[in-house]
Amino acid sequence: MATYSEAGVNIEKGDESVNRIKKHVKSTFNENVLLDSGLFCGAVSLKEIKKLREPVMLASVDGIGTKTIIAKQMDSWDSIGQDLVNHSVNDILCHGGTPIAFLDYIASEKLEPKIIEEIVKGMSIACKENSIALIAGETAEMPGTYKENEVDIAGTIIGITEKNKMITGKKIKEGDVLIGLPSTGLHTNGYSLARKVITDNKMSLKEQFEEEKEDFTLGQLLLKIHKSYLKEVSYLMKKFELKGIAHITGGGIAGNLQRILPQGIGAEVNKQKIIVPFIFKLIQEKGKIFEDEMYKAFNMGIGMILVVSEKDSEKIISELKTKFEMNAVILGKTIKGKEVKLVSPMFDN
Repeated sequence: MATYSEAGVNIEKGDESVNRIKKHVKSTFNENVLLDSGLFCGAVSLKEIKKLREPVMLASVDGIGTKTIIAKQMDSWDSIGQDLVNHSVNDILCHGGTPIAFLDYIASEKLEPKIIEEIVKGMSIACKENSIALIAGETAEMPGTYKENEVDIAGTIIGITEKNKMITGKKIKEGDVLIGLPSTGLHTNGYSLARKVITDNKMSLKEQFEEEKEDFTLGQLLLKIHKSYLKEVSYLMKKFELKGIAHITGGGIAGNLQRILPQGIGAEVNKQKIIVPFIFKLIQEKGKIFEDEMYKAFNMGIGMILVVSEKDSEKIISELKTKFEMNAVILGKTIKGKEVKLVSPMFDN
């Protein structure tokens, strides 16, 4: 007689995982959450939309890819939960969204309750920092689908905005200024290439480097948390017109900036303005990777780009510095054309 356990699924560990994460999930709840965790779905009140004349719901779903393999090798799991939430927040922020709810999905070859708890604990930390309720989720044990000890996570975020305040990129015109907001590292993209470089060069994740001032190991540099730009950008949206926002993820600066530019408008990005963090230089050197390939695979130190009027650009740079201690940089301007060009001018006037 066959049993579910013999098929590779441990119901008891599934129950243990759910029990361990309940406290972390509930820690994100606010007065708008209408159902307890562990039911068949999550529910959140939409009373906030009464404040909006023409409310729009924004939604996005994403994962963090093979960064989970680094987490497994480091046996450090809480940061990737934060990565997932912050990545999702940034995606809807690109269109002016305020996040209100988050749902997660965690799948593995075999459920390990302690690991599940650490991941959800990380999500709860980020949800609270971004004022989001973690209203529902799913854990799945799927032997045969995933490799041994493999974990995959994904999430869905829901946000709201006023229709006439949506940021679509349609107002962008020639001569607008590109402002780059610094990333904390790789964020959640390019890890397949980074891991290949590490494997090919037999590098240890415990290795430290003289060039890295804060004594991080290679593993810690790779697990630096994907930054949420919600506080900074929400503040700016109240004071300035942000014509376009690009979250720099897979495809790099050119690929993501291209997504928000209207027809007939391109952009010129000055690479010399970018302060490239050490981790990218290390990957490029060890992997002997061409610069063009680096800029396609990684954010190279720029996590988000704002497109603004020239008259507002210096004020925005100043506000970010004084209010948030953020060293944003002017990367270039929009131009007539179809392409986003990454240039390295010999002389900078």
